[in-house]
Amino acid sequence: MTETLSRILDLKARMERSIIGQEAVIERLLIGLLANGNLLVEGLPGLAKTRAIKALAKNLVADFSRVQFTPDLLPSDVTGTEIYYTADGKGEFRFEAGPIFANIVLADEINRSPAKVQAALLEAMEERQVTVAGTTHALPPLFMVMATQNPVEQEGTYPLPEAQMDRFLMHVQITYTSVEDEVRVIRLVRGEERRANGHDEADAAAAPERDDGPVPQEAVFDARREIADIHVSDAIERYMADLVYATRTPAAHSEDLARWIEVGGSPRASLALDKCGRAHAWLNARDFVAPEDVRAVVHDVLRHRLMLSYEAQGEGVTADAATDEIVRQVALP
Repeated sequence: MTETLSRILDLKARMERSIIGQEAVIERLLIGLLANGNLLVEGLPGLAKTRAIKALAKNLVADFSRVQFTPDLLPSDVTGTEIYYTADGKGEFRFEAGPIFANIVLADEINRSPAKVQAALLEAMEERQVTVAGTTHALPPLFMVMATQNPVEQEGTYPLPEAQMDRFLMHVQITYTSVEDEVRVIRLVRGEERRANGHDEADAAAAPERDDGPVPQEAVFDARREIADIHVSDAIERYMADLVYATRTPAAHSEDLARWIEVGGSPRASLALDKCGRAHAWLNARDFVAPEDVRAVVHDVLRHRLMLSYEAQGEGVTADAATDEIVRQVALP
């Protein structure tokens, strides 16, 4: 295990101490960070979506900002705008940066704002820059957006078009934890409340914490350099391409897939499989990508990139079910 991997795993362990029962979400957050991508996270209220990204920002040397998306939000509320200043009888326009100019950005309930605001955020995610009044402003080298949306409330929402969804590296779904984990959550929050009210004693159920300070950003950049050197064999490359290509030619694989899938994944899906597969292999201390690394991330990569037919929706078929069938049909290398 390299020193860099040890530091990233330490970051993961710290997050798991404050986010109980959501280990898969924490892993996806780290994969997104290491793969230099952005995540769309979907889950019911109260499932620690905001807490998870706050835990990441707290344990990493990083600037954090949160934008609550609402129907009256303007693009300039996200990106920033030019403001006219006067001094000594002279006036000039100065750019006031918006909350997008941070290392880790939480776009809370992105589907509650109209398309123009969503497009402003997604342009920054894709280009890593913002252009205001003809001037381009670069975003920080370490930049990650986690956009959340609620799957059950549809009134007053503006769903993201498929073309914009494609810009997210992964679409992560958060589910309820087990009963045992929920008991641990109760104890954890109770302990936090006691400490906030001046009680210094540690929670007897809490694991001892070692405070070495937040992980520096350089550890993330070092990790990305190591991930770039992860070996991907020709067979694994073909396997990833075959998985994505199967979404475009479903009739060649099964009658069910032909009925379910209308539009398959774009080349971004293949690139995302490669990036996420290498990051997953690195987190598991491997210097090569194995089939299990690809299969571990394929649902998160394809979930938001498959357009299902009305017939599939009528039958209750989900993108995950279609992906399961694709994985069964495409031969392992």
